[in-house]
Amino acid sequence: MRKLMVATLLAGAPIAVTLATPVMAQDVGPTFTGPRVEGILGYDRTGAGSDVDNGTGDQNIDGLLYGVGAGYDVNLGSAVVGVEGEWTNSTSKSSRRDYSDQFGFGRVKQGRDLYVGARAGILADPATLVYVKGGYTNTKLNVLAGNTNESTDEAFKLDGWRIGAGVERAINANTFAKIEYRYSKYEDAHINFADGSASSEFGIDTDRHQVVGSVGWRF
Repeated sequence: MRKLMVATLLAGAPIAVTLATPVMAQDVGPTFTGPRVEGILGYDRTGAGSDVDNGTGDQNIDGLLYGVGAGYDVNLGSAVVGVEGEWTNSTSKSSRRDYSDQFGFGRVKQGRDLYVGARAGILADPATLVYVKGGYTNTKLNVLAGNTNESTDEAFKLDGWRIGAGVERAINANTFAKIEYRYSKYEDAHINFADGSASSEFGIDTDRHQVVGSVGWRF
């Protein structure tokens, strides 16, 4: 009886796979369209741009990036266009305990980042989207107090632009996963002081690199 059951299961396996394949394809169906939300997790590195980096010492901070995003896409058939926004934060912070200037800002911890932009891509197959993206980013660098890891009430606010590219895969008609690389360039900043006042804008040269993965839900 046991051998008969095993033989029956083995004989039925190819049929089950054959039946499952069209079901999965049917579940995916037309996608990459409509509103979406997602959770974001990845690697984050902020540091000196080419005008600041002198090739000596550690002029970068890196850590774990985490946050949420939302967007709206339109499927045009073989191409997809959309708009999107993000809120992220990071564990990146200065590791030095002295007051040396790592990459133009002294001892800082990476704070929240706000991004708004657009993306456009082509469908490699009905369930796979290859895309590029770009837009505006505003980030915050919290100043660390003395030789501790505690943030003060002073911070740098940085304005810049972001470009990136990625691949998104539809798991089914409503859920998706994606991976992407993003590069951000910050060229303007001001300081928010503890008393609530702010400095005038000044020029900077700061780079940011991120490799992130996302899992999301499409409505």
